[in-house]
Amino acid sequence: MPKYFFKAKSQKGKPYSSAQEASNKQELARNLRQEGYLLISADTKKTESPFSIYGVSGLLPFFGRVSLKDKIVLTRNLKVMISAGVSLPKALKTLSAQSKNKKLKKVLTQVLEQIIKGSNFSDALAEHPDVFSNLFYNMVKVGEESGGLEENLAILVRQMEREYRLKSEIKEAMMYPAVVISAMIGIGILMLIVVVPSLAKTFEELEIELPLTTKVVIGLGNFLSERWYLAALIAVLLFFLFRAGASRRRGRKIVDALLLRAPVVSTIIKKTNAAYTVRTLSSLISAGVPLVKSLAIVSETLSNFYFKEAIIQAIEKVRKGEKLSQALRPYQELYPLTVIQMVEVGEETGETSSILEKLGDFFEEEVTSATKNLTAVIEPVLMLIIGGAVGFFAVSMIQPMYSMLNALQ
Repeated sequence: MPKYFFKAKSQKGKPYSSAQEASNKQELARNLRQEGYLLISADTKKTESPFSIYGVSGLLPFFGRVSLKDKIVLTRNLKVMISAGVSLPKALKTLSAQSKNKKLKKVLTQVLEQIIKGSNFSDALAEHPDVFSNLFYNMVKVGEESGGLEENLAILVRQMEREYRLKSEIKEAMMYPAVVISAMIGIGILMLIVVVPSLAKTFEELEIELPLTTKVVIGLGNFLSERWYLAALIAVLLFFLFRAGASRRRGRKIVDALLLRAPVVSTIIKKTNAAYTVRTLSSLISAGVPLVKSLAIVSETLSNFYFKEAIIQAIEKVRKGEKLSQALRPYQELYPLTVIQMVEVGEETGETSSILEKLGDFFEEEVTSATKNLTAVIEPVLMLIIGGAVGFFAVSMIQPMYSMLNALQ
């Protein structure tokens, strides 16, 4: 499902720009009409830096990207300054001057200019969907309309801090295997470039009949040592081809389906997406955002294709009058029965927000536990992979020597 970057206007003529997924422009226009907006223009391509087309900005944070940590600091400081009675324009001017991120500094300056011209804070934020998500925009908008901007900023801070903590735990768990695999690949390439060509010359001088595995290793070593630039180019092309394929609907479906079936990893993915769902939904409902709109925003925050589709399908059922707990029941392979039952309890008691917040805490603890267990499971697997690679290399290079010694006897 493509993601549209659109511009729209409310019934009162206020501009609104953001990003939303839809099967086509007609569906996007229909969704916006239900939210009280009229679609003006929409495009699947973002008119930003050309680097973003190839995903470079995702690889290099300093290419026009505002990190989650920067947003947390901004939102926390803004909340403190507003609670202290500082006017919004003055707060934004101060935060812009203090920001070390050039992109964020520029955006805050533009937001300030829009506010001085008479725009609402939320409308000014909507002009920068690459920095301020739909979740951020809606929380601020509801806060402005209800007079509870300070409270909603506090909710946003908690939401982003928990998201940051969750992502950090997952990154820490993946750091060990990433370092080991990188070291293994680096040592393997070094051996192929430095050691293998020398042994290949020795075998050639002795005119020894080489096994197939030895020929493969020598051929790979010669290729890397003589045409290293081609090997680097091929690696880069394969990487970007994979990213391009994974970003398309069919590619995302395949990759996400494999991840959901992968041992150990699937558990972390399911619990992480469940935590994001209930935590974000809790924050939005507590801020006063309507359920259907909250679910639409939640679907944008989920990275896994199947979780996103489950929420999108649930939105249609909720629009038709079905309860959220009933709408999620067909997706018990994704969302545990605990989530559905707790949502049902919240619907019956009217305490959906607080129940989902507690459920979010539970799943975050589950993710923490699962990531700790991940290292214990991955370590022996890595040892087997490294042992197999070393064994293959050793046998391939020692076997001809052994054959030569037998011939001399």
